[in-house]
Amino acid sequence: MAIYGIFKAITIYGIFKAITGIINAIEEHINAINGIINFIKGIINAINGIVNEINGIFNATNGIINSINGIVNAIYGIFNAIHAIYGIVKATNDINNSIYGIFKAINDIKNGINGFNNSIYGIINVIYSLNNSINGIGIVIFGLNIFSKNT
Repeated sequence: MAIYGIFKAITIYGIFKAITGIINAIEEHINAINGIINFIKGIINAINGIVNEINGIFNATNGIINSINGIVNAIYGIFNAIHAIYGIVKATNDINNSIYGIFKAINDIKNGINGFNNSIYGIINVIYSLNNSINGIGIVIFGLNIFSKNT
């Protein structure tokens, strides 16, 4: 019986040792699975990093596009300012043309007044000439009168 007890004890010990070995193997498998899970987590983190970098590139691209849009809007604003300046220059030119027209009209009025004065001067010359003619006729009549009395 003692041998049976020894075998029984060895068997129970063997069973416990086998169960312990199985538990250790399961624990090692769990640790291996945890390693795989951690590896997968690392890959996922790396993929997230790549995605974040791609998002950064898209954000940078959007920033560049927004900058280009800002530049285009600034250029459009410059053209609007040039157009406004052209409008101011055109209005100033129109004002200058109007002022020129006013001075031309004043000059035309002055020329008209000069023409009127020249006409009056011409009329005065005609009257003066007529007066000289009348004086000449008077002198001739006076001379004829004197001549006729002496003869």
